[in-house]
Amino acid sequence: MKAMVALMVVVTVVVFLIVDVTTRLALKKYQENKERQQRAEALELGLKLDYSEEAPTLKRVEVADPKAWILAVDDESIVLESFRKILVLSGFNVDTVENGKEALGLIRNHEYDFVFTDLKMPEMDGIDVVKAVKHVRPDIDVIMITGYATIESAVDAMKYGAMDYVQKPFTADELIAFASQALIRRQARIEKERRPKLHLVTPSSSASVEPKTVNVPAGLFISPTHSWVYLCRDGYLLVGIDDFALKVIGEVDEVLAVRVGQNVRKGERLFDVISGNATVSFVSPVSGRVATINEGILDEPELVTREPYDRGWVCGIEPSDLPNEIRSLRIGAEAIEWYQHEVDRYVEMVDAHGAGEGGRPLSPADVLSSSAEEPQQSVADA
Repeated sequence: MKAMVALMVVVTVVVFLIVDVTTRLALKKYQENKERQQRAEALELGLKLDYSEEAPTLKRVEVADPKAWILAVDDESIVLESFRKILVLSGFNVDTVENGKEALGLIRNHEYDFVFTDLKMPEMDGIDVVKAVKHVRPDIDVIMITGYATIESAVDAMKYGAMDYVQKPFTADELIAFASQALIRRQARIEKERRPKLHLVTPSSSASVEPKTVNVPAGLFISPTHSWVYLCRDGYLLVGIDDFALKVIGEVDEVLAVRVGQNVRKGERLFDVISGNATVSFVSPVSGRVATINEGILDEPELVTREPYDRGWVCGIEPSDLPNEIRSLRIGAEAIEWYQHEVDRYVEMVDAHGAGEGGRPLSPADVLSSSAEEPQQSVADA
């Protein structure tokens, strides 16, 4: 009897799974057919609209939730017709014009993702279009359209900034696959470009001034709260703010440190950074007595940003428990690995915050305080 009940349960579960999968597939197929029908209607409507005020030969078709926006340039109307039909039905917004001059006028006023341009055209050929587009709008990716006899010229166009080339004649499947792969490459490039890069600062390699580059100091210990520690020969420690924190904070208007002679424990407030109306507090990376304050940054707070690992140090500490507390600090390869984690975490925070609606802006304190909440690996555990 128990075996029969168990068998019935198994059969019921299997039937449920089959019905669920079948239903999902049917809904997916229905949605795909509905989207294709809507895109076909958009294609028919778009060809009836007049956009000649923007460009004499412009034809535009827009769909709901487009994958990307493409501008196609070719002096052969039959090629442009193929582009519109194939790519619109695949979910792309498509503009088409018959010469390069019109294309250049459009890219100044519209946020295209791609320009597909024919190589052989009168007046302004594809090479000239590539050069002009990359000069005026370097953010737009350019694809060369070429015949078999001009592949060499299409390859040459890549020297001027073209992403790739597509050969004609092409089938619908070939063009869809090509456009989809180009979109993946574009998205990967944009993602890579927007992520901050790491730059190791050494005696032979000075700090980078690029705004999206985080300078990582070689030879300094890094705390989980984004302060750095330098071990002086006399046993004292210099403490400053790392470049990651400074990039998050922005312009430094003032630094307020605790008084000389005060004893601080690891994790207690050591100094505040004032930026506009925001105040970001930094805690001490070690326990000890505050032996000195950098008078230079009190008079010239921009030193903290301009020379964070040199004249921009904040205070000096006479440590009281360094052998134990140094284990929570990072240096060398471990510090670089941790910074990469911090960059990834920061990008995720920005993305998550941007996806929400309303609320206050993401503040430097939000970013830096959550950094200290992450589980930390010490140098002793490495």
